[in-house]
Amino acid sequence: VQLQASGGGLVQPGGSLRLSCAASGFIFKYNTMEWYRQAPGKQREMVASITSGGIANYADSVNGRFTISRDWGKRTVYLQMNNLKPEDTAVYYCYRPQADRSLPGSWGQGTQVTVSS
Repeated sequence: VQLQASGGGLVQPGGSLRLSCAASGFIFKYNTMEWYRQAPGKQREMVASITSGGIANYADSVNGRFTISRDWGKRTVYLQMNNLKPEDTAVYYCYRPQADRSLPGSWGQGTQVTVSS
């Protein structure tokens, strides 16, 4: 399993970024995919998830500002982030959970998002 995240960067408050996570090594269309983030000194938290059927869920802190989507043909999951706030600053990771959540899933390498003026 390989997950290659990209798209992070420095953006001003109110700006937008789109993160991408290219997946390989597993049957992409059958898997839920998730985005997590970890800010300095804080625990990693789930930001958004999307099921194989396209059902999306979001953390309260990003609901209405972030949109998760997936492209079956490109085997890629996206996180569109709008109206970014300084508190969104973190390393963002894509994650592929196992169907059995008691088993460890697979993490991408992370991409840094910094929101600052």
